[in-house]
Parts: sequence; C-alpha cells; structure tokens
Amino acid sequence: MDYNETRKYIQKISSYGSVLGLESIRELLRRLGNPQDQLKFIHIAGTNGKGSTLAFLSTILLESGYRVGRYLSPTVFCYEERFQVDGAQIPEEELAACMTVAADAAAEMVLDGWDHPTVFEVETAVAFLYFLRKKCDIVVLETGMGGSTDATNIVTTTQLAVITSISMDHAQWLGNTREEIARKKAGIMKKGIPVVSADQPAGVLEVLQEEAGKRNCPFTRVDIPSVKIAYSSYHIQTFQYKKYKELNIFLPGLYQISNAALAVEAVEVLRQLGLRITDRQLKEGLMNTRWPGRFTVLSEDPVMIMDGAHNPDAVLILKKSLQYYFTNAKFIYIMGVFADKEYDKMAEIIAPMADRIFTVTPPDSARGLPAKELAQAVRRYQPRTEAAGSLEEAVELSIKAAGENDVIAAFGSLSYLGELAGIVKRRKEEIHD
Repeated sequence: MDYNETRKYIQKISSYGSVLGLESIRELLRRLGNPQDQLKFIHIAGTNGKGSTLAFLSTILLESGYRVGRYLSPTVFCYEERFQVDGAQIPEEELAACMTVAADAAAEMVLDGWDHPTVFEVETAVAFLYFLRKKCDIVVLETGMGGSTDATNIVTTTQLAVITSISMDHAQWLGNTREEIARKKAGIMKKGIPVVSADQPAGVLEVLQEEAGKRNCPFTRVDIPSVKIAYSSYHIQTFQYKKYKELNIFLPGLYQISNAALAVEAVEVLRQLGLRITDRQLKEGLMNTRWPGRFTVLSEDPVMIMDGAHNPDAVLILKKSLQYYFTNAKFIYIMGVFADKEYDKMAEIIAPMADRIFTVTPPDSARGLPAKELAQAVRRYQPRTEAAGSLEEAVELSIKAAGENDVIAAFGSLSYLGELAGIVKRRKEEIHD
C-alpha cells in the first residue's frame, strides 16, 4: 500500500468497532514475529494526564540521550502523531510500509477464520514494528482504554508502570465506580515491576496498592504536600518537588504540575533500574516538553485557550485553572463533546461560570453529539447558550462576543481542537495580510 491506500485502509477498518481483550492482538503479533518482545516499555494508564505524563517522561529520556518511541491516542493535529520517535512523527512512507505488513497479517487471520483485528489493534502492531525498525531504546506506551484488556497490555517487557489520575470515564466498558476502573487500569502492572502512581482518592489508592501487592510490585506515589508552587501563569510555571528546588514547565494548567511531579517520581525509579538521567537532564526535559491541546493558548487578543477536558474531573480542573489565571475575566466557551461522555455533569460544573456558550458538533466522528442537542442540555445551567452551525462560526461568534478582558475557552473533546487551531491560525494570517 502507498500512503493514500493506507489512509483508506485505516478508515475502512475503523468501522469494525472496539473489542476489549488480548486474543486478537496476540495472534496478530505472533504472525508478525512478536516485535514487542524486543522492545522495553514504560506503560502508562489512567483517566486524565496520560498524554502529558507521557510527554514529560519521553522528553526527559530524550534529553538523557535515549532513543525514545512514543505511542499515543487520540491525536490533535494529524494521524501520524500516534507514532513518534525522538519527538518526530512517523513519515508517510514508513507508515505505509509498516501498515502494509500489519494489514497482510490481519488479512491472513481472516482467511484462517479470525475476525479482522480492530483498528487500534492494527495500529498497536504498527507501532511495535516501527519502533523496532527505529531501534528505540525505550518506548513510552499509552493505553487506549482501560488497562488489563487494552491491546497495549500485550507487552511483557514493561520496565515501569505509571498510573495517572483515575476518575469516571468509559463507564460502560470499565466499571461504574472509580475503584472498579482502578482495578482495570491496574491490569498493566507486571509481576515484580515497579509502579508509580499519581495522587489518588483513598478508595482508588487502596485498590492500586492491593493490586501492586498481589504482584509484588514496588509501589510509589506522588507526595502532593511536597509540591510547592513558586510561580504559575498561563505561559510558565515554576515549582519545587522534594529535593528539586526549581523546576520549570511551559505547559500551563495547574494539573500539569501534578503530572510533572509524577514524571519526576518515575525518573527516580528509572534511575534505580540503571537508566542514566542527571538532574540537569530531568530539568531540561521538563522545561522542553510541549504538548498540544492541554490548556494551549491559541491567541492573546482575545485570549483563546483550547483544552482536551472531556470528563467531569478534567472539566473541574479546567474550571479551577481558568479561575486561577483569569480572576476578573468573563468567560466564553466553545464546547463540543462525544455522545458517550457525561456532558450533562460537565456542563453542570463549568457552564454557570460562563457569560456565553457556543456548542459545536465534533467534525468527522460518528460519536460526536449534535451541537443542538448539546446546547439543549447546557441551557439548563447557562441560558445564553447557542448551537453554532460550524466550528468556524463558533470561533467568529465567540470572538465577536468577547470584550477586552474576556477569555474564550474551547473544550469537551480533543477530536476537534486541531481543526480549531487551524481556523484560528488562518484567521490571524488573514488579519495580518
């Protein structure tokens, strides 16, 4: 397959839906020679903060001289972002080459009576093939959904398991309580392999410690009282954590300090495992980390921020960050969500703080909730809510509604933020021409 054929193939198999379980991915990888067995992994599971923690950790490792693969989802700007080596996304020709190999193996499975692997299973196989081709020293691997039955959990050479903040999401798949979800996420823990966790609610922490104990996994968690914020703006944040007196990050949002502290704890464990990471490399890695779609500032006049918050806990953190950084501002929202999300709870948390809200339908997704339906739900909490006919219209309406010191915040799903950023960029260019 060439690149165009590859994209058509991905689109086709995306319609096959999601299946949790490891039988299919195990068979697919067996036919591919089990490339994952020749790689080493840092495996990350959790509800919120997976991508940012992955970004911090992989950048620190890159600064330390390691060749680092990273596999993530969802993406913001383009499909190829899923597969990265040393911070660069997979070239189109290499994607086509690896996808062709995986697709051939998947087709053989169908001939032998298997169901066709899901798109995520094929993508996971492609990631392993690509990272092996590029001779990665270590791969930072993000679960797609859950833990124990997620396709990424086929790996057996995990060096470290990282659990980010756990909250309610994908309840129909993972469970109806945080504790049930935590048990599923804990499935990435491997016997005797160290585990590092974010700070968690008491019940979640108890489950994670219990699951780690069953597997004889050394367990460490972030010590929140040791986090001291020295300075925080929506451009740069400076904090102290344990022995590290001055750590700087350029990812705004108060939650990013917690994610960075989790990365620091992970580095401490990696050092015990023999990885060479100096204090300077750790600090440089944190400072050089960039991650789109997480409290990303798109413009300053007016201030427009996009954030991937897509569940109640993430929306609450977004609300707190907005209140912290913009104490006297009025807020205008652009909100688009998937139909399977807890959008009513999200609106209840954050909508009353807004002056105006414009809802959008996330483009190019069958899961997207129609803007009019979302607007109807949101109006219970903020009557000044209007369904926009398109993302472009939502941008124009929000900018028109914004006063001198007002702030526009777009959130609800990562799926539309790349397109939003493109619209804002083009608008800026047209104004300056």
